[in-house]
Amino acid sequence: MFTPALVPALRAAVADLSWLLGRDYSETAALALVGDRYQLAARARLAVSRMAGAEAAVAGRRARRIELAALRGRPLAIDGFNVLVTGESALAGALVLRGRDGALRDLGSVHGGYRTVDETDRVIAALVALLTAAAPSSVRWLLDRPVSNSGALAARLRAAAPAWTVELVDAPDPALAAMDAVIATSDSWILDRCQAWIDLPAALIAAGDVDPWLIDAG
Repeated sequence: MFTPALVPALRAAVADLSWLLGRDYSETAALALVGDRYQLAARARLAVSRMAGAEAAVAGRRARRIELAALRGRPLAIDGFNVLVTGESALAGALVLRGRDGALRDLGSVHGGYRTVDETDRVIAALVALLTAAAPSSVRWLLDRPVSNSGALAARLRAAAPAWTVELVDAPDPALAAMDAVIATSDSWILDRCQAWIDLPAALIAAGDVDPWLIDAG
């Protein structure tokens, strides 16, 4: 579906949807309008929605983003499934998207269930190496308690890095948004509310021998 020939239409659709969002159109209605205009299939519309953003929101997110070098000595809180699944997608060669705000996102979602894949341990090991070198003052993972296998994943993370704090919580998003810490996430709702954020999947790609299948919003 996501052939090179489709990329110009995706970027045009992202620009149109972003313009509409900046004028307070409902995202659902605006995405339907844009998707119909460019005759996009459902997954292409999902990609457009994950790359788009109103200009004011995009500017605010970009201003609050920090890079890995600026993490030293600062507390880090990680949106667990968000970071892990995007990292898994990148390493597996699945499509990842760079939004207008610069954040990397995948097309997957965790709706009540999660299972480890071949790339899970590779992502965790890469993050251990990355964060050991970056030296934040603390690392705190938040995982959605209602998601199946979250407890097993928490145990896996604790075994990989005993110094990390790994918590199962019912609602990670509001907890992360309210923290006095750098937040690792690409969740738009959190990005619009947190004090500072970092894109760990992007840092993981930059640090490793990874050639991801990437579409940039342009």
